[in-house]
Parts: sequence; C-alpha cells; structure tokens
Amino acid sequence: MLKEGDKAPDFTTKDDQGNKVSLKDLRGKKVVLYFYPKDNTPGCTKEACDFRDNFARIQRKGAIVLGVSPEGEKSHTKFKSKFELTFPLLVDQDKTLVNAYGVWQKKSLYGRLFMGVVRTTFIIDEHGKLAKIFPKVKVAGHVDAVLEALGKA
Repeated sequence: MLKEGDKAPDFTTKDDQGNKVSLKDLRGKKVVLYFYPKDNTPGCTKEACDFRDNFARIQRKGAIVLGVSPEGEKSHTKFKSKFELTFPLLVDQDKTLVNAYGVWQKKSLYGRLFMGVVRTTFIIDEHGKLAKIFPKVKVAGHVDAVLEALGKA
C-alpha cells in the first residue's frame, strides 16, 4: 500500500486526445491524480465537474489535474466533451495505473463482490513524491480538501 512520502509510481499512458502523458515529464509541477470508477456515472460526473469548476483555483496553487479510469479514449473523449472538462483524462484500459496505485480493489454492492476502482486522489509534489493521499473519497467537499492540501504541499 502506498503511503504519503513514498515516490509516486511512474507511468506513461495516453490521454483522451491520444497524447502521451508521462509522470516523469511532469516533474517540477504539483499533480492532482484522481482515480474514478467510470465515465458518465452520477458520482464520477459530479467529481469531474467539481474539478472543472475549481480548475483555475487549482492552477493558482501551481498544480495540474489528471483524471484516471479504466476506460478507453473514445469514452473519455465523449465524457470530457459532454461536460466541458478542462483537464486530461488518462486511459488505463489495461489497469496498469489503478494497480500501481493500489486503487483496483474488491468492492461490494448489494451483497455482490466485484473488482473495481476505489475513488482515490493523490497529490504528487514537484519531486514526484506522494504529498497527500485521499482514500475512499466522498465527492461532496472533496475538491475543497484538495485545495487546502495543495496549500500545504
């Protein structure tokens, strides 16, 4: 399990536009890396729109936002366009990122067990270290907590 202060697992993947995104290329910037279960679902849409609505405030703290779910480029493109999201959504269809960050876990819904993404946010500092981890995120008020943590990171 990852802990605050650990080196963030490096990755290279594509975003919703097919552009290559690599964590090592983002050194020198704070990164808000948030994992969400699925495009176009109520909680995930609310979380994405909260990040969108506070994007300028996050940028003023010297950070960028990257959303990650195990869906493809086409799904991310539609989701981003529909809700006018202002930040990249990273493609993780092979589940490399969700596994590296430990957010692909056993979940339960109505007594049924299944594997899925546990909504989690990581703030990665300018040196590639995990400055703050928000496990099992509740969407309401989450972006405000991220902004507060960015002020300390």
